Amino acid sequence: MKIAVSGISGKMGRTIASLIIQDSIAELSSGLVRSSSGLEGLDLGEFLGFEKNHIFATSNLDEFVQSADAVIDFSSPALSLEIAKKCAQYKKVLVCGTTGFLDEEKQKFASYAQETPIIWSSNMSLGVNLLMNLVEKVAGILRDDFDVEILEMHHNKKIDAPSGTALSLGSAVAKGRNVDIKNSGVMARVGKEAKRNKGEIGFATLRGGDVIGDHTVIFAGEGERLELAHKASSREIFAKGAIRACIWGSAQKSGFYSMRDVLN
Repeated sequence: MKIAVSGISGKMGRTIASLIIQDSIAELSSGLVRSSSGLEGLDLGEFLGFEKNHIFATSNLDEFVQSADAVIDFSSPALSLEIAKKCAQYKKVLVCGTTGFLDEEKQKFASYAQETPIIWSSNMSLGVNLLMNLVEKVAGILRDDFDVEILEMHHNKKIDAPSGTALSLGSAVAKGRNVDIKNSGVMARVGKEAKRNKGEIGFATLRGGDVIGDHTVIFAGEGERLELAHKASSREIFAKGAIRACIWGSAQKSGFYSMRDVLN
C-alpha cells in the first residue's frame, strides 16, 4: 500500500515516514513540503537516514496525493482542508490527525468524506482511544455526582489549546452523561467569580519543554477521587496508529470515521 505523508520535514512527519519505510506492507510514495522550504526534490530515503529510495519531496499537492493509495496528514486546518479536497477528487484514503479546526472548518472537512474514506482522530494511539472508552463509561456511571476536570500538558511549541485530545476526552465525558459539551465545557477559570457550577466539565492546559502529550481525566467526589491518565513517551504510537488506519481505510466505503472505528 502506497502512503504519502504531509509535513514530512516535521517531527511527526519524519516519525511516520520512517516507520513506513521499515514497514512490510506500507510503502512511502511521497512527502509534502512547503515550496519555500528548500527541500523540494530531496530524496526522502536519504533525508530520513536510510538508503536513497528515489522517492522525492514535493510541494505540488496534486502530484503528492496522486502518488498514493492513502495520505497521512498531521498539519494545519487550512492545509488539511486542501488535502481533503484533493483526496476526495482523486478517491484516496485520508488519515488526518490535525486539530484546531473551527466548527465550520470541521464541517467542510467532513463533507469530503462523501467521496472517499476519511479517518480523523485527535489522537491515533491505542491507549488514548481506550482511555476515551473508559472515560465515557465512568462518566455514565458517576453522572454529575462527581466533578470532572481534564488536565493536559504538551511541549512549548504546540499552538492550539486545549489539545484536540483533551477536547475529545471532554466529549466522551459529555456523551457518557448525555449532555452537550458546548453547554457544559469550561475552558478556563479566571477572576474572583470563578466558582465551579454543578455539571461543568473543566479543562486545564499546561505547556512546557518537550512533553509529547499527557492527559488526565479527574473525577472528584466527596471523600474520594478517581484519575484516569495517559502519558505518551514516543511519537511512534501515533505513527503506528495512523499507518494501521490507512490499511483499515483502504477496505472501507466513503465515509467519515474515527480511530475508535479502526480499533473496533
